[in-house]
Amino acid sequence: MIDGVKRIGLYEWEVPVGFIPHMRVPGRFFLSESLGRILEPGAVQQLANVATLPGIIRHSLAMPDIHWGYGFPIGGVAAFSLAEGVISPGGVGFDINCGVRLFTTPLAEKDIAGRRDLVDELYNAVPTGVGAKSPVKVSSGSLDSMMMNGARWAVKAGYGLPGDLERCEDKGCMKQADSSHVSAKAKQRGVPQGGTLGSGNHFLEMQVVREIYDPEAAQAFGLASGQVCCMIHCGSRGLGHQVCTDHLKTLELATKKYHITLPDRQLACAPILSPEGKAYFGAMAAAANYAWANRQMITHAARTVLAKKFGIDYDGMPLVYDVAHNVAKREEHQYEGKREDVCVHRKGATRAFGPGASDIPADLARIGQPVIIPGSMGTSSYVLKGTRTAMEKTFGSTCHGAGRIMSRSQAKKQLSGKEIAAGLLRMGIIVRAPNENAIADEAPEVYKSSDEVVNVVHEVGISRLVARLSPIGVIKG
Repeated sequence: MIDGVKRIGLYEWEVPVGFIPHMRVPGRFFLSESLGRILEPGAVQQLANVATLPGIIRHSLAMPDIHWGYGFPIGGVAAFSLAEGVISPGGVGFDINCGVRLFTTPLAEKDIAGRRDLVDELYNAVPTGVGAKSPVKVSSGSLDSMMMNGARWAVKAGYGLPGDLERCEDKGCMKQADSSHVSAKAKQRGVPQGGTLGSGNHFLEMQVVREIYDPEAAQAFGLASGQVCCMIHCGSRGLGHQVCTDHLKTLELATKKYHITLPDRQLACAPILSPEGKAYFGAMAAAANYAWANRQMITHAARTVLAKKFGIDYDGMPLVYDVAHNVAKREEHQYEGKREDVCVHRKGATRAFGPGASDIPADLARIGQPVIIPGSMGTSSYVLKGTRTAMEKTFGSTCHGAGRIMSRSQAKKQLSGKEIAAGLLRMGIIVRAPNENAIADEAPEVYKSSDEVVNVVHEVGISRLVARLSPIGVIKG
């Protein structure tokens, strides 16, 4: 482990105040010893940097998928008081509300195993890759409604089921959205991309439930052993990226205006309640809503293919849940003996609210929020449940995936997309992607073990295992 970092539990580590100058709170992260051997010193430095920001509460946090990112480490979580705290795009990321959702089907593995025709039809139904454009023509008025109403706009427009909204974080819409702070360029990028998967680590997977760890929670979530499910991972596309780019420029100036000293200019920020902070928050929420609408449209496309191909009912494929990974949100949390509104940044981290918490579907209030942790093409994905321990330790947060250990450029140099696809096929996994590089970029070898990452959060108790799913058909962005 890195010099100066202290072990405080089996899987818990602390970066003490003084690790770098001007830290206001300690850093805290969750990691096994074996994952610690591949921990990047730069990611720990970023965790400490976040601890210097004004108004930060309790700890600068990172999940076991921690790795180096822009400003905050990926896997980073930090909460800020509204009165004294700041908001930073570096704590959200460029792909605003990159997130993941899972819906179930009445199909079994034997129905779809080896079905390249199904993978091809899904690939053709969901535009994929860099610059992918949707066949759906979205008007400027519809785009504004997507940004203001999120998944609700999509369901009202015929892309899904009313019950989907109950199974989305925030019901698929951040009410604080303000599209007036989204630039014309961002809107221009958003018009043709609604209902598209995009590129990078985005995917659509047909998966099979392999193991059930918590039968009661699995039943409440609608999961059963041997069941075929569909998982979708994507975000706000070019619109969200442009929102981040635009407001970073404004917030770099605001950092100077409000005399905020930063150890890294990538942490550009403004007081949460300042005009600049409010403008970014409104635009970010609008991009988050666009992402929820986008995932809802993709869900509709996938359900339509499955219903037609297998003669199953469209409404017989309910949503388990949809969670955001890159977002800042106003939430109420316990702090210094009282409940307070705070601004929680989750950058490559998943909300994991425990039983009885607000904004959990009424029928799941006793169980806790569903948590979805995706794997990487050839590795398992997991469904977990949020816990009261997460509410106490991490502001209701857990990891969002396995975490990269190899850059995309390294992957392209060292790995062959053709060979990876062939190897996965031998495992019974069919892969489609725009090109071979897209497969090499996201090979299982470039990520930490999803099994080990998930085991850490389970053992720490910030989310608890419910089910394991494995892929049998993969569409990569």
